[in-house]
Amino acid sequence: MDTPPLAGRCADTTQHHRSDDARHALDAVAPWLTCPHCAGPLCRHTRIMRCRCGHTFDIARTGHLSLLPGRRRHRGDTPAMVAAREAFLAGDHYRPLRSTITALTVEHAPAGIRLVVDLAGGTGHYLAPVLDALPAAHGMTVDLSTAALRRAARSHSRAAAIAADVWAPLPLATGSTGVALSVFGPRNPQEVERILTGDGILLVASARPEHLHELRTRIGGIGVDPHKAARHRAAFTGFVPVTRQVVQWRLALHPDEAAALASMGPNAHHRIPDPDAEVVQAELPDLVGVTAAMDVVVYRRR
Repeated sequence: MDTPPLAGRCADTTQHHRSDDARHALDAVAPWLTCPHCAGPLCRHTRIMRCRCGHTFDIARTGHLSLLPGRRRHRGDTPAMVAAREAFLAGDHYRPLRSTITALTVEHAPAGIRLVVDLAGGTGHYLAPVLDALPAAHGMTVDLSTAALRRAARSHSRAAAIAADVWAPLPLATGSTGVALSVFGPRNPQEVERILTGDGILLVASARPEHLHELRTRIGGIGVDPHKAARHRAAFTGFVPVTRQVVQWRLALHPDEAAALASMGPNAHHRIPDPDAEVVQAELPDLVGVTAAMDVVVYRRR
């Protein structure tokens, strides 16, 4: 008879600790945050962030902070997409990519790194191990998806979660971050260049044309632009590539894992037929081999 109340109190205590961690993380990154309306500095007052002009922004109970100035031009990932991503990544299928991102970040980050920003960083899956490897740094996940940010706010005790549009001016001070991560997300070269320190780095991870082609062949979906690498080079004219790593391996996926993979990315917005997990699973064999292939490039400002 005593177990349910005790279990309830333990759950409440865990949630309380997570909320405390999220607030501490927000306090730590607050010196680099700016108001999306007036670009002034922000300061936390209990459950809100406020600038000197009086603009206020609520801190959600889950710990993330919205710095969206008004109507958004783009949409974030849906709760279903985020749940599918969390289910798939929990299987550690993308460990080679996660390890590569962490290693290259640590190898090329400037000395005395204080802030790592993960742009369109989702649930913080790639930011968390980077922070483990850089114990003096704090982190920030920037994303549009509320469902993703709820998870990002508890992904690491030194990681804050901020709702903002990476296509718009970022609510970050100029020269505030030593490392910007961009993993499968949209990129705004001008804003990335603005927020990086003089010796800062940008790490970009993007899909190669052969990425997941077996899955697309079986169930449809959008392909990868074969000229993506060239487009990146053209866009980031203010940067010099320092190193490039091709990360490629073979996945052996069961139908439920393949369904989660198909449902967690842009295919969930665009794919025909219906991306419902049961529909996808019915179209797949008991085990499907899938190619995972990514380019990871580290850039430094010219």
